[in-house]
Amino acid sequence: MKRTGRVSALIALTGAVCLLPPAVAHADKTPPGGGGIGGSSTPDGTISATAGGIAYDRSKNGAGTSVGPLAPVGNWTPPACWYAPKYSPAEFKAYVEPIWNADSTGSSWDATQRDRYVNGKPYTNFNLDKADKGYWWDSYADPSFPPGWDACQKPYFWVDKGAPPPADIPEAITPEVLGKLAYAAIRVPTTKVTLKPDGASKVNLPTWAWLDKTDFHPVSVTASVPALGISATTTATPVSLKLEPGTADATLSPASGECPINADGSIGTPYQAGSADNAPPCGVTYRRATSGTPYNLKATVTWKISWAGTPAGGGDLPEGTFGQDQQVTVQEIQAVNR
Repeated sequence: MKRTGRVSALIALTGAVCLLPPAVAHADKTPPGGGGIGGSSTPDGTISATAGGIAYDRSKNGAGTSVGPLAPVGNWTPPACWYAPKYSPAEFKAYVEPIWNADSTGSSWDATQRDRYVNGKPYTNFNLDKADKGYWWDSYADPSFPPGWDACQKPYFWVDKGAPPPADIPEAITPEVLGKLAYAAIRVPTTKVTLKPDGASKVNLPTWAWLDKTDFHPVSVTASVPALGISATTTATPVSLKLEPGTADATLSPASGECPINADGSIGTPYQAGSADNAPPCGVTYRRATSGTPYNLKATVTWKISWAGTPAGGGDLPEGTFGQDQQVTVQEIQAVNR
């Protein structure tokens, strides 16, 4: 049976939204990392303790107004829901007893809950005798993934400090789950490439394109659960730039439109005087002029994604992409007769 009568509040989480109960009176020690109740942040917003008892360190993430989330390649999505520590024994008691006393969930349901958490079937008196020895765990979910929320409907359960969560709960928070959640928090810079000519391009004249190494470098986000001493850092590293000219009347260089990253971290090669007639390492040659409406040149950077966990774990996650359109006007080359 699904839990009913639970009041939920919407709290922003790394650009998405997660469900968590409203804050309760803290009659006991709050679990480290906020226990999932509310959160805090540094003045610059790079480190925050948010829903799920998860703290996000964004100090090495992409920053500024021209950043955005990655689109994973394929059908992969971050976890839709997970279980993590939420309450100390006293906090749990303070949260559920008013709900039972209000009879908002029905006397039969309330009696079942009292049996489970108070009368020893299987827990006794909210585990108040275990204060500071563990936490009550609950589910958290991104409501953008309703099927995931349906998958995380187990009742509150207790986990002793240092003990693993029950084996029948695959959605329990782990370094690997943190690595996937950190993926969703990564922000990368927009892919506005530098073009030469930087004004109007000319028919049959190569247009050079490049990205500077100072703008495109690895970014990372670390997600951790201080209450459990686990964390994961997910890193996105740019690996290639793909150009799509916005018209069939164009020739790409290289022919695939895929421009690999250079050894120094840049993509493509800046134009130098005297190279106007040469095929650029990364660029496009338009064969037809625009007539009123510019071409939409799309530049998409592919990022390799990997994660490393503490105390252990790591590996690769699906690559992500982030692209941007740029308008390009192409003119005919005007010949001058003397």
